[in-house]
Amino acid sequence: MTLIDLTPRVQADVRLDALPIAVVGSGPIGLATAAHLAQRGIPFRVFEQADTVAAAVRAWGHTRLFSPWQHLVDDAARALLADVGWQEPPDHVAPTGDALVDDYLTPLAEHPAIAPHIRFGANVTAVSREGMDRTRTAGRGRAPFVLRVTASDGTAIDAVARAVIDASGTWTTPAALGSNGLDPIGLDEVAEHVAPALPDVLGRDRARFAGRHTTVVGAGHSAANTLIALSALAELEPDTRATWLIRNRAAKRVTATDDELEGRGALGSRLEQLVADGRVEVVDSFEIASAAPHGGGIRLSGTRGQAHETDLVVTSTGFHPDLTMLRELRLDLDDVVEAPRRLAPMIDPNEHSCGTVEPHGYRELSHPETGFYIVGMKSYGRAPTFLLRTGYEQVRSVVAWLAGDAESAGRVELALPATGVCDAGGGCC
Repeated sequence: MTLIDLTPRVQADVRLDALPIAVVGSGPIGLATAAHLAQRGIPFRVFEQADTVAAAVRAWGHTRLFSPWQHLVDDAARALLADVGWQEPPDHVAPTGDALVDDYLTPLAEHPAIAPHIRFGANVTAVSREGMDRTRTAGRGRAPFVLRVTASDGTAIDAVARAVIDASGTWTTPAALGSNGLDPIGLDEVAEHVAPALPDVLGRDRARFAGRHTTVVGAGHSAANTLIALSALAELEPDTRATWLIRNRAAKRVTATDDELEGRGALGSRLEQLVADGRVEVVDSFEIASAAPHGGGIRLSGTRGQAHETDLVVTSTGFHPDLTMLRELRLDLDDVVEAPRRLAPMIDPNEHSCGTVEPHGYRELSHPETGFYIVGMKSYGRAPTFLLRTGYEQVRSVVAWLAGDAESAGRVELALPATGVCDAGGGCC
């Protein structure tokens, strides 16, 4: 695509308020942001690196969400879609990622109030202020934001905005396999044997996993989904094996028994039964130190001298935010979680591991860089258990604040179903 149709660099006589708000990312949270901006009549542009909306969701589109539709549709988006005759799916049904895109996100992106404002193939590689790096203070709050946007053909321009809402997510930056936050020594030598989270084991990736021994590393719901799929494949393809490798002695976040989301609780129950039946082998207390080729597969070595041999490894160790493009902005991030500092204590897994989070909005998401917000999964930094409803309430509050509606922005209400797990000893739930 060409980028010549984007907002040109600001002129000295153009007021900041006349510029659009930039939204980075067109996933569920980015499109919800667009819906709220459209509903309030605020000019905006959505910059999407891929050639289609919700590309990250498409990557795991074969996976069924554990949240039903009643938790997956943003209120402003629902109102916009109702105007064009959209038929909302049944509340109680939990869709796959593909269904979420096909039945909700694509119609939303095609809505006439949103479609003209999305720029596909537009990769935001940096965000700064017009004429200012992060060291300059005088007049900073009055200077427009500058987004360095690169197209798929390599051409780049600087687009300007009065505010920036970063909803770019974390899918492209998975956490390392090593418990120390580093990739195990030798991982490059076995890269062909390592797959990212949530491969389509029963679909497009079936040939890769059929008849082979796969070790899934990680203690979250992504790992559970993959292990369940591998067990199903083992019933169809002889010699298919699945091993679950975790660094602790147990994966309590997955195996909770009193989860208020039925689908999420059922996921843990199914995995526990597979383990009990011997269809999934568990290797616990294993912290990976190094990896090396072994007999056409891979050999993992642990920090305590353990060894584990397998054909394939699936990395289900979670994700972390890519902050590279924000280095010229003044951020206030927690040193541990890498979430906004006022949000971090609510979600820090060292303090609690449940899915319940206190209501929060623009205040908790604010940074010293006036007019800049990180929302959605990226706002959680390295913390897990993010739910779409959390992101929808975040952007409703942020957009209200940017619109000058302080009363609505400050009235934050959020009721989330708990995971049924709270094992950090803090009485968090």
